[in-house]
Amino acid sequence: MSTAAIKRNGRKSKAARFAKTFTLRLAFYFLLCALSFIFLYPFITMIVKSLMTDDDLVNITVKWLPSELTWNNYAIAYRRMGFSRYIWNNVLVGAVATIGHMFSCALTGYAFARYNFKLKNVLFVIVILMMIVPVQVIIFPLYKQYSDWKWLNTFLPLLVPCFFGFGLNGGFFIFLFRQFFMGLPYEMEEAARVDGCGPIRTYARIMLPMAQAPMLVCGVLSLVWHWNDYFEPGIYINTKPDLRMLPSILPSLYSLLNQENHTMIQVNDLEGIVFNEAMLMAATFLCIIPIMIAYLFLQRRFMEGVERSGLTGM
Repeated sequence: MSTAAIKRNGRKSKAARFAKTFTLRLAFYFLLCALSFIFLYPFITMIVKSLMTDDDLVNITVKWLPSELTWNNYAIAYRRMGFSRYIWNNVLVGAVATIGHMFSCALTGYAFARYNFKLKNVLFVIVILMMIVPVQVIIFPLYKQYSDWKWLNTFLPLLVPCFFGFGLNGGFFIFLFRQFFMGLPYEMEEAARVDGCGPIRTYARIMLPMAQAPMLVCGVLSLVWHWNDYFEPGIYINTKPDLRMLPSILPSLYSLLNQENHTMIQVNDLEGIVFNEAMLMAATFLCIIPIMIAYLFLQRRFMEGVERSGLTGM
């Protein structure tokens, strides 16, 4: 075979490899865009509808671009749902429960990873069951227990279990810390014992500072899940309106929207306003915007924490 023929075959093979690589990448990005649109579609719809006027809501030709941006919907939703009043309940529950999860689940996960004790495997099976069994399955005995303890209509059922490794998705956080501590070398603890550190000091001074990655993952996920939780606050807090959480207010707004003839509402100094779907979408966006802002600031460190904590390898 001549040199020219070899060069032509080489160019053809390179062109074929380039075409194959380009096709695979194109298919990959198409699939990625399609999946992204599936997740972003409800969010985009919520924002677009929250800026629509009454005429845009009933106009079938208006789908993605409102004829006029109506920011007044957010002002009405803010006042109607009492945002400035109830957001502090979310902040209190989210912050305290997150601190409890970070403290108790890290300690429990460290014990499962580094120590051998009686019934260790049995207890770890219970932790796995905490991840598998939803809280709705055990809500009746929990409700009876908290009722006997006079904890109903307080924040105690939402906060106290978090300081004992339970609470909302506590089993997942214990498993997360266990996986992280199992990946650390035992030589560090042996060196600490040689230097005279006891178990508590070794954990507090050496092991816990190294667990910043799972700590961050636990903190972000616990805060988000407690902020958005609707089920448990709706069960345990149902007769004290002052202790309501922001997500629990949305169903009352939805029922107001579905009332016959769209009942007129009075919001402080605003009278005679018809509560519509745009205002409901604005209220929904107001509920999630604080947690979105917090996530935007922590996004980079959160992704690094997911990579370092071993969460992707489960």
